Amino acid sequence: FRLHGSTAEEPHILLECDSSVLDSIQKHLKLYKIRRKVTITPCPDLSLWAVIPGEQPGDASSLPKSADQALLLTPDPRTEVMGWRLIAKKGANLSEIIPGSQVGDVQDYHRHRYKQGIPEGVKDLPPGVALPLESNLAFMNGISFTKGCYIGQELTARTHHMGVIRKRLLPVRFPAPLPSAGVPEGAEILTESGKPAGKFRAGGGELGIALLRLAHVNEPLCINLGGDRVKLSATTPQWWPKAAAK
Repeated sequence: FRLHGSTAEEPHILLECDSSVLDSIQKHLKLYKIRRKVTITPCPDLSLWAVIPGEQPGDASSLPKSADQALLLTPDPRTEVMGWRLIAKKGANLSEIIPGSQVGDVQDYHRHRYKQGIPEGVKDLPPGVALPLESNLAFMNGISFTKGCYIGQELTARTHHMGVIRKRLLPVRFPAPLPSAGVPEGAEILTESGKPAGKFRAGGGELGIALLRLAHVNEPLCINLGGDRVKLSATTPQWWPKAAAK
């Protein structure tokens, strides 16, 4: 997020990241600053909140807010169904920033994003494994096709413009009840006839996301767990571009 209002101000960029990789991200950024006068520091005095809309996504301009308490309150840059990102000082009164809001459990947030097929963090997007286009980052303002010279830029741009993407991260749902041990990350997903269809990536409860071959999305799917066959179903998110699932 850009915190400075104009090019005349000193640039201040706030980067939101998975807390489990905070140290490694700092090392990675410092490796590439190359004598630039850039200061990279964590912000432990800030807290991050997801403001999830109701059943229908709302307009950001209609969101009541007290701007003096919030450092940042902006539409989630990924997609409208994810609502808003709120960054405030730790201990700020959220009911004053957003009157009428209710503080939910963090699992409510994860259930919401898994239902929408939104990956986040290193469990959903394992470094060195997840590919940007297969992870739908092009749908979420996560890839630039005009900026050149980044690692994988040529392959990513060519694949995007050719439109040949055979696998994508998709929301999946299991019938209740699930096995007590849950579904292991990386479990192989099969079609009814036993053909490989993809791999389960991560989830919570009966919801999750999986990297699936688009050719098998509408078929009955299953995972073999300890000799038992657990069924699951995949869906194409409504917020995707209309031609995306072809």
